Amino acid sequence: MRRSVAIVTDSTADLPSDLARERRISVVPLTLILDGKSYLDGVDITPAEFYTRLATSRDHPTTSQPSPGRFAETYEQLLRDHQRVLSLHISSRLSGTYASAVQGAALVDGNRIRVVDTQAVSMWLSLLALGAASLADQGRDVDTIVRTLAEASSVTEAFFSVQTLEYLRRGGRIGRASALLGSVLQIKPILHIHEGQVAPLEQVRTRARAVARMVELTRGLDRGDGLCIVVAHAADPAAARSLAASLEDCAETLVLQEIGPVVGAHAGPGLIGVTSYPAGVLPLGLRRGLEAIPA
Repeated sequence: MRRSVAIVTDSTADLPSDLARERRISVVPLTLILDGKSYLDGVDITPAEFYTRLATSRDHPTTSQPSPGRFAETYEQLLRDHQRVLSLHISSRLSGTYASAVQGAALVDGNRIRVVDTQAVSMWLSLLALGAASLADQGRDVDTIVRTLAEASSVTEAFFSVQTLEYLRRGGRIGRASALLGSVLQIKPILHIHEGQVAPLEQVRTRARAVARMVELTRGLDRGDGLCIVVAHAADPAAARSLAASLEDCAETLVLQEIGPVVGAHAGPGLIGVTSYPAGVLPLGLRRGLEAIPA
């Protein structure tokens, strides 16, 4: 099936590469700088390689957005076979990627390229990209796709827990969760994305309770027609499988994915999280269950 609208996102969506190919989503990689060397996210270094090397790294890794030229090259290529391009990107409050994409679009043909600041990241951005691809397959125009994604995003929640807030602090992406720094309590905060940045939601004492509470919160979003769900982890597949199994019965869509090097550089290993919205808003019909994550 030929589309008139091409879908683009960036590597902070953490989309599994085979799923991105299957859904014909073009992914523009950000850059990871680790021990003085630069790597294209998901191209030059895999999540497994990154987390292994992070454990012995001398310095805290840093990241940078793609250049406008890289976006322009992607857009130019896609416009040869499509009438329009819809480009969905990480929150502008977390990265300069959106601004770079806007500049890249201006270098090509701004009238045919729509760049959207999704105010999301990782698994939430992944859900939006998958939704956009589904609508593009149905022949929807750009305005309709953007309007439907905005409706879905307005009822989407992303809950996650990290092993430590130190990576978020060092990377400058801690947002309103900075209020938790220096706490004398042994807590495992449940965080979420609010207004495009990381914010605290609840505080619990154990990781097991954090995961159980994320399951409760996610189930509470179900309006009776199931949920479109993405479960993500950073070097903790067992936790991801357990979390996904707890939600499988209420999932219209279930995708499991690993947090990539760029997002992992700011979140750290051990992150576990879930994003979902009511499936009736934008059904995806996509089931990639527990077999998607090795035991």
